[in-house]
Amino acid sequence: MDEKCIARAKKSARKKGPESAEPIRVVVTGAAGQIAYSLLYMIARGEVFGKDQPIILHLLDIPPMVGVLEGVVMELADCALPLLVEVKPTTDPAEGFKDVSAAFLVGAMPRKEGMERKDLLSANVKIFRTQGQALDKFAKKDVKVLVVGNPANTNALVCSSYAPSIPRENFSAMTRLDQNRATSQIAAKLGVPISAVNNIIIWGNHSSTQYPDAGQGKVTVGGAVKSVVEAVNDTSYLQGSFVETVQKRGAAVIAARKMSSAMSAAKAACDHMHDWWNGTAPGQFVSMGVFSDGSYDSPKDVIFSFPVEIKNKQWKIVSGLTLSDFAKTKLSVTGKELQEEKNEALSVLDSNVSNL
Repeated sequence: MDEKCIARAKKSARKKGPESAEPIRVVVTGAAGQIAYSLLYMIARGEVFGKDQPIILHLLDIPPMVGVLEGVVMELADCALPLLVEVKPTTDPAEGFKDVSAAFLVGAMPRKEGMERKDLLSANVKIFRTQGQALDKFAKKDVKVLVVGNPANTNALVCSSYAPSIPRENFSAMTRLDQNRATSQIAAKLGVPISAVNNIIIWGNHSSTQYPDAGQGKVTVGGAVKSVVEAVNDTSYLQGSFVETVQKRGAAVIAARKMSSAMSAAKAACDHMHDWWNGTAPGQFVSMGVFSDGSYDSPKDVIFSFPVEIKNKQWKIVSGLTLSDFAKTKLSVTGKELQEEKNEALSVLDSNVSNL
């Protein structure tokens, strides 16, 4: 990014809000892309880190996107956002990840027509190796890293492997979009507001093998809290069209708008990081792709989506949930896919990587 563009970004930035609050640095990769276009505004206006938390935004993208990135910088300035202290557009990972407290890794190689999954994984290993190395060298050691770019679970695994100085618990993959989709489906089915439904779970991979699980869900209907299973009272729906609709929602969006989900993905990334940063309400849990410890018979040491509770910026897998035989079968399928992805990624990793 040229010096003039950086100077314009600094000049156009807003002064920070409360004098007592120190700004935090947040990086968004793929910053010139569709998801980032919605995401940056949400972050900068305080929807993630709080309405009194000043932000320094690092916008990282590849050199061919410099022109678009300059336009994004202008638009952020024109939003006149009080919390936005500074904007740093760059194509240099060293600058992009310098001293960041939170990282949204949105940029990734998209799957192209005729591309095999191994080819996609191979291309993304190179991207997330570079980003992991930059995080390891330049980011704060307590940085929270959210991987949005697909295949998100395995990209997060690879990224973590190249950042050994950062605790692996600080890397996660986004399945919140799937959770939001599932919650919306249940709310529509029951004719209640979104806020009335909670504890819908996404298990496993952010792919078509994921298992959207309403079995632990709660819903408030007429002032009374019920289980979603009881309220819906339709097992065939909960094990059939509900699951399939959520699993295939991304493809349905592409078919309708000829582009992948962007606004909803940005909102989900904000929800994910907001809860990671601020914690979950008592008795409520959210879905995050995190390193598996083997809970619920999942394969160990893959990034697997679990229900988690969060306190003091630390997530904990919710334990002791009772799963049906149907659910156990679905978890086995998605776990197998994640193990296969891991093995394929390992096959293209440098031979000196041994901590996966």
